[in-house]
Amino acid sequence: MREIAFIKQNKEKWLEFELAIFGKAKKNPDELANLYIQLMNDLSYAQTYYPKSKTVVYLNHLASQIYQKIYKTKRTEKNRIVEFFKTEVPLLLFEYKRYLLYAFILFFATVAMGVVSARYDQNFVRLILGDDYVNMTLDNIKKGNPMAVYGTGTNWGSFIGITMNNLYVGAKCYMYGIFAGIGTFYVFLQNSLMLGCFQYFFYEQNVFWQSVRGIWIHGAMEIFGIVIESAAGFILGASILFPKTFSRMNSFKIGFKNSFKIYLSTFPFTISAGFLEGFITRYSIDMPNWLSTFIILFTLGIISFYYLVYPSIVYKKMHKLSAKTN
Repeated sequence: MREIAFIKQNKEKWLEFELAIFGKAKKNPDELANLYIQLMNDLSYAQTYYPKSKTVVYLNHLASQIYQKIYKTKRTEKNRIVEFFKTEVPLLLFEYKRYLLYAFILFFATVAMGVVSARYDQNFVRLILGDDYVNMTLDNIKKGNPMAVYGTGTNWGSFIGITMNNLYVGAKCYMYGIFAGIGTFYVFLQNSLMLGCFQYFFYEQNVFWQSVRGIWIHGAMEIFGIVIESAAGFILGASILFPKTFSRMNSFKIGFKNSFKIYLSTFPFTISAGFLEGFITRYSIDMPNWLSTFIILFTLGIISFYYLVYPSIVYKKMHKLSAKTN
């Protein structure tokens, strides 16, 4: 069947799906489940015969929305928070995986810009980090502890202050997406450039490994979280710029709801990063190499698995489940 014929044949049914998604047509959970099965069949057909078509993108989006509608209306005794992180967010991450890819490409590109700028402009590091911070760090390096700044203050005081600041930065990365994604890009650029010149500064001072051992104990989750929060901001901005088949307002409603859930999912990781920075990073200078390396790889592995690997596992599981049901 030609794609245009496939679309004409199923157009009315898909419009019914949209009405169900936006609550303009009342459906009970069983009816929604039936719609979901039909839609998964259409999606499988489209993926087989029109794999690079926008029809596949459209149907995949509808399938995700209907699944969430089913999830909200069905009776369950399962813990709502557990299901949010276990199923709901991973499905959204799979649906919007290209935005995660864009965010990571942008992250590496802008960090590289920070490194190159610091390499060829002697004033760039002081411009970005400030004279006071640079002078203090140079003094700490002379004293043999480049990461001494993380040892100031109390454990709890540092944990609370750092966590609140990280949550604030993450909120800006996400909420500024309302400005068509440009605001998110600006905040993201600031943080990425800072990271790039920050790490090059330590490399230039011949204490790169000591800085890695200290910074990335908490930075693996903190920086990764900022990338995800920025991806959520880009999703929000894209919902305004590219409404697809929806009205701009309905596209924004869907984009805001879905991106906000992805943004919320970063909170546990941001809080964990604050805890590590307040209680663990300050002791990195005294840790054996294997321990600091293990903490970095372990924390990076957890957040990488959740955001990059687990969504595909959940999606495939749900796809198989719908096929069996049918």
